[in-house]
Amino acid sequence: MTTATTRQGTTSTLSIWKFDTPQGAETALGILERLQVQRLVVVDDASVVTWPVGRRRPRTYQAGSFAGAAALSGAFWGLLFGLLFLLPLAGLALGAAAGAAVGLTRIGLSDEFLQQIRDKITPGTSALFLLTHAAVVDRLAEAFAGAHAELLVSNLSHDEEAALRQAFDADH
Repeated sequence: MTTATTRQGTTSTLSIWKFDTPQGAETALGILERLQVQRLVVVDDASVVTWPVGRRRPRTYQAGSFAGAAALSGAFWGLLFGLLFLLPLAGLALGAAAGAAVGLTRIGLSDEFLQQIRDKITPGTSALFLLTHAAVVDRLAEAFAGAHAELLVSNLSHDEEAALRQAFDADH
């Protein structure tokens, strides 16, 4: 999911990186922290999904920003991870869940998108969900090269990213 204007007037990118091991995303988080200390990337928000083999569901948590407050609220990450990993088990029969799914569709997170992510993030893998400044996807691809990272998605229109921030901005 990608590019739109942030509060500072620069562009931001929401990207999802999948790793071949349950520890890969947490290792990549350390790489990101070093890149940010070196001022090579700016991380507005990060969330991690780890899914050890043998577990029914993945473990998810919001890592936030290394520089301070997270850009998005925990509500966004909770909703997204619930739709990805919990509701497929329970079904979307719940009215509130269906309404939430419709809201995410407005920002580019369609049922097809969610299914694509579900198909990729499986037991024995992990994922790093990032909101970063500017076009750093190529820099991250280089940094994650040895970690067997796969970029799953990087496409949000300006309007979709603005809707995402309006709905889930941590400052509201």
